[in-house]
Amino acid sequence: MPNHFSKVINQDQRIMNIQTLWRHTPITLILLIIFVLLAVIQWIFGVSIDNPSNRDLVRFGANFLPLSLTYEPWRLISSGFLHIGIIHLLFNSFAMYYFGQAGELIFGRWQFLLIFLWSVIGGGCLTLLVTWWQIQAGGQAIVSAGASGGIMGLGMAILMAAWLKTWQARHISIKHLAMVMGLNLVMGFAVDGVDNAGHIGGLLVGGLLGVAFALQHKKHNEQRGLPYFWAVSLVLLMVFTGFWWVLQGEMMVLLS
Repeated sequence: MPNHFSKVINQDQRIMNIQTLWRHTPITLILLIIFVLLAVIQWIFGVSIDNPSNRDLVRFGANFLPLSLTYEPWRLISSGFLHIGIIHLLFNSFAMYYFGQAGELIFGRWQFLLIFLWSVIGGGCLTLLVTWWQIQAGGQAIVSAGASGGIMGLGMAILMAAWLKTWQARHISIKHLAMVMGLNLVMGFAVDGVDNAGHIGGLLVGGLLGVAFALQHKKHNEQRGLPYFWAVSLVLLMVFTGFWWVLQGEMMVLLS
């Protein structure tokens, strides 16, 4: 896996240390610091670093349908910074290190951050939808957390930008990135307890934003200043807001 990650970025683009991360890709470094700090804060408050309980995860902002669909929709974002144990944290931090330094240089700081956040929200929304279906079928609400949906979204956005031949993504190895993305999806279905809905939701949202970015930066569209990326972001805001209201309404009807 490490070998494939390193091959995603062409050797012309350096793998960065902390100093160069801060200089060239500060959002990536800040996200990594938040991941680690939140884990440290959990540990300070007595949460198991290896096997946190569902109760502790909910206490620190995990995505949990009864709360996310009532008065705490912010959990759709906070859950993307919380991890379920040290292995989960290390794997996602490792992936963010590679995808972040590539993605932030391609998309720019704020578009990169938006891709991550929209992908986290998209993954969280699909998780809520799948959980709602499971509850209606007699199942229970699950607790989900992790940056995986956002990272899958970043990876897919980078892949789309490279595949559509934007000049910003000229250093990306499409073959190796596609291999990494495919392997992550397969591993999700092969391992118990993985939130595959979160992965797929993030991937779909990131892919959409990657296509929008690529269209925006085609030469003839750049000259006309067509804001495809920002238009898609606005549409996503409306879609996610509408989705939350509809699903929340269905839940309230069931509870009444």
